[in-house]
Amino acid sequence: MKIGFHGAARTVTGSKHLIHLSDNRKVLLDCGLFQGGKELQQLNLNFGFVPSEVTALVVSHAHIDHTGLIPKLVKDGFSGPIYCSVATADLIEILLKDSAKIQEDDTKFINKQRLAKSQVPVKPLYTLKDVEKALTLIVPQQIHTEFEVIEGVKCEYTDAGHILGSCVVNLKITDKGKTTKICFTGDIGRYSNPILKNPEKFPQADYIICESTYGDSLHDDAALNEKVFYDIIQETCVEKNGKLIIPAFSVGRTQEIVYALNRLEVLGKLPKIKVFVDSPLSIEATEITKKHKECYNRKIVDFMELDKDPFDFKGLEYISEKEDSQALNDYKEPCVIISASGMAEFGRIKHHIAHNIENTKNTILIVGYCEPNSLGARLLNNDTEVRIFGNYYRKNAAIQKIKSFSAHADYADILQFLSCQNPKLVKKMILVHGEFEVQCHFKKKLIKAGYDFVEIPEIHSEMFL
Repeated sequence: MKIGFHGAARTVTGSKHLIHLSDNRKVLLDCGLFQGGKELQQLNLNFGFVPSEVTALVVSHAHIDHTGLIPKLVKDGFSGPIYCSVATADLIEILLKDSAKIQEDDTKFINKQRLAKSQVPVKPLYTLKDVEKALTLIVPQQIHTEFEVIEGVKCEYTDAGHILGSCVVNLKITDKGKTTKICFTGDIGRYSNPILKNPEKFPQADYIICESTYGDSLHDDAALNEKVFYDIIQETCVEKNGKLIIPAFSVGRTQEIVYALNRLEVLGKLPKIKVFVDSPLSIEATEITKKHKECYNRKIVDFMELDKDPFDFKGLEYISEKEDSQALNDYKEPCVIISASGMAEFGRIKHHIAHNIENTKNTILIVGYCEPNSLGARLLNNDTEVRIFGNYYRKNAAIQKIKSFSAHADYADILQFLSCQNPKLVKKMILVHGEFEVQCHFKKKLIKAGYDFVEIPEIHSEMFL
């Protein structure tokens, strides 16, 4: 038995890990889209394996860097079952449909440019039709209930605490009479998530495929950063009379920010300003979040005794129509605009940044991980200008970052998460979903914690288990 690493290998996006059994059956863990610069996006064109040879797909959670190539997988020949948690199944539908629209719209824009240069038009990675076909293959599963992936491969999901429905994939694989236990962590959440339950203990594993996004850093204290968040709102919207622009992932991050603003409003601390959530996808994701209260932690459940809807408050307006989004460009009053995507690579947020970045009254607040080549990361670097839609804009607005809103565990969280394991029984710790330099730092911490064999695979490399 061996495993191939075809995404999130020495990079953070494009999660795809393919388990090969001795009888040539194959189980794929996640099927994510590479996000970021053109070099990474080129990797979306070739899986590194034959989709029609994959027997089954097991998904950890709904984020596009873990699910965004599922429609292409199906388009290119995969026809097996797609397993995920119940909440993930709800989120996958809206996320993949949104992704297909982005693929189609981007392709139309690119082909206009290619036509002007007499170049051959290109096709989108996939279309809405491909998404609809993929959705018919989804088989939702309950957390904590063992199910058969294929004959000889059993899986039990445990809670990862990362986003709604996110799971750790715990596999028991019987191959040639030998049973091997493999844990794929997916993305690990924080122990201070304001909405979701904490990451939970998982069964002892022989091999652990572990995310390492923040393997070299610690997040700031969540309570402290709530004060920082309040101070940024006060300075931008009250003292400078400006706009606070927040790129935020539609799933998880947007709901956390809205909930934080709601708590400020309940405490009477939120200034009397408008808050706009400008993202149709965020609206759908919020409704799904409201539906799955079984994922909530005790704190938000208690809060809901005071406020039945933690994702709504006076002054909050959800925007879906394009015309209403464009009208925000002419909105003169101080306000908060929350819009997708979190890395500022796609969607309406790019327009809001372009329209507001040159005004010294405004602030752009980054609240999560940004791939190094993304617009979000370029906003944070020291350059005085940034390129958006082919044009250069001066960074006159304040650019700030708050780490505590991140849905990813820092290295202390990951080590706490792994503390349920006996490291001497783990034959190999395999680090994925991280930048290589960060992974090298985290490898040292893991060795110090007792893990003797820690590997950092390269893209499309294979490892025998």
